[in-house]
Amino acid sequence: MDSGYYAACAGLAAQVQALELIANNLSNLGTAGYRGQQATFRSILASRGDLQSPVNNAINNFGILGGSTVDLESGSLTATGNPLDLAVAGKGFFVVQSDSGGRLYTRNGGLHRATDGTLVNSEGDPVLGELGRVQLPNGVISVSGDGTISVDGAVAAKLHIAEFAPNTELQPAGKALYAAPPDSELPPVSSSVRQGMLEQSNVSEVTGLVQLISVQRNAEMMQRALSLFDTQLNQTAAQDLPRVQ
Repeated sequence: MDSGYYAACAGLAAQVQALELIANNLSNLGTAGYRGQQATFRSILASRGDLQSPVNNAINNFGILGGSTVDLESGSLTATGNPLDLAVAGKGFFVVQSDSGGRLYTRNGGLHRATDGTLVNSEGDPVLGELGRVQLPNGVISVSGDGTISVDGAVAAKLHIAEFAPNTELQPAGKALYAAPPDSELPPVSSSVRQGMLEQSNVSEVTGLVQLISVQRNAEMMQRALSLFDTQLNQTAAQDLPRVQ
């Protein structure tokens, strides 16, 4: 009974964590360039003794949330007509400089020109080009597929686009920004920049709602199991403890 109570408690905690993850995905349905997070579970044993029988293993073996992975599938592209709305077709990311000075990566290409001419994202982080921060003079802006930015026909800068190997673990840094392991950047091979477009979140509303309902049901099952174990423990205590001399 103790093992079952412990397993149900850990299972409920895992479902609550998964619920928070799904809710965060759904709350970012309208966030340009957002990449959904997928929960990953792992199995643990409450006891790892060599004398565990198959029955004991079945009772003590249960899943807990092992973390999350970033879904790198592309979202749909939507035309906006804004010359500084940019999207990446392919696996690449725009590169921005964070407040701490480190590099972060994003697919949200909703950019604008700051008062000093610096090209920044929606959070005010400077966008990086091949030669550092991008500075743009006033004028008509055009962006080619390789990320070259021209102002009134004169080349002003070239955006730095980064790609990553398929097994690279990107970590969410908030606001549709992601951190990558050091020295994991690869030059763009299959990426191109689309001007006047934004990439939408890759989260499916229907899939997210189905996952939400499923996880809610699993959490309710764990709650009922905990309540049952608690009732049984109380009954055992009420019946057996008075017999103790």
